[in-house]
Amino acid sequence: MSYSPEDRELFETVASELYAEIVTTGGIDHDDPRIADHGPHRAAYDLLSRIGLVVDDDGGKRSVPVDPATVQSLLVAPMGQQGAELLTESAGWAQAFNGLALTWRKSPASDRGPITEVRGDAINRFIASLVADAESELLTAQPQTGRGLQELSAAIERDGAALERGVTMRTLYQHSARRSSITHKYVASVTERGAEVRTLDEFFNRLIVIDRRVAIIPGRDSLSVALAIREPSLVAYLVDMFERSWERARPFTNRETSMMRGIAAEQRAMTIRMLIEGHADPASAKRLGVSPRTYAGYVAELKEEFEAQTRFQLGYAMGRTGVSGNERPPADAETESDG
Repeated sequence: MSYSPEDRELFETVASELYAEIVTTGGIDHDDPRIADHGPHRAAYDLLSRIGLVVDDDGGKRSVPVDPATVQSLLVAPMGQQGAELLTESAGWAQAFNGLALTWRKSPASDRGPITEVRGDAINRFIASLVADAESELLTAQPQTGRGLQELSAAIERDGAALERGVTMRTLYQHSARRSSITHKYVASVTERGAEVRTLDEFFNRLIVIDRRVAIIPGRDSLSVALAIREPSLVAYLVDMFERSWERARPFTNRETSMMRGIAAEQRAMTIRMLIEGHADPASAKRLGVSPRTYAGYVAELKEEFEAQTRFQLGYAMGRTGVSGNERPPADAETESDG
């Protein structure tokens, strides 16, 4: 006999109170108005009868209580056994579906073409499933650093699992990521497991490449849209772009003085280029990977350096001295990216 959640709720409330009264009085007459047809406790009495907590006495005119210990095992044990069987069965079904899902994701039939669009909350689940299937290599480029602790924990667990099963991983950030304590925690975790992380002054878009067979890039207008690319030539092109950026990037874990001077020089040069090219402050800040307030601080430092009061004066001063933002940094600010 099966019991619903509604039965349990009735049992925990009205039926339990009725049972306690029956125990106290030694029984309940069948003609008691409370358990008559349409009586206020009729449903509770019927449930007690079904469970076996009340039974008719010898005369058949009265119901008497039964020790719950003798009934509980008859009711609860089959439920526990059934629950264990359902858990085992559901695990088997889940494993079978996982195998089918892996086959589907790795087959051309999984796409409506070489590019698949993924939207909204499905993006993170989609990426997690691809990373879980990674066999040899993960390449990631992350221009934004504003991840929360919850997202960080999920990334550490996801990427850490891939690294522990032997997948190699290389990640690119912008230089601004070096000021993020959350990013430092993530980098510390994955580098302990063998990942390599570097930073670059240049702006780049988000990119994830799994086993050089599928690449994930953001949609044109919003991060709430992602494109999964499986066309081999396009994936190879994106990998080549990543490799070129990787060669120019600087190791995240290297904090030598010369390295930090080089990074400061690169950020200064990019700020100059943003000013000369006439980008709005929000766009310039985004391309540098910093907040508008931090970008305004960079501009203020340049004004002080060139003794300018306004941006017009700053532009004039830089133009007069031939500053373009494309100059090579001083020799003592350069360092090799030895990963």
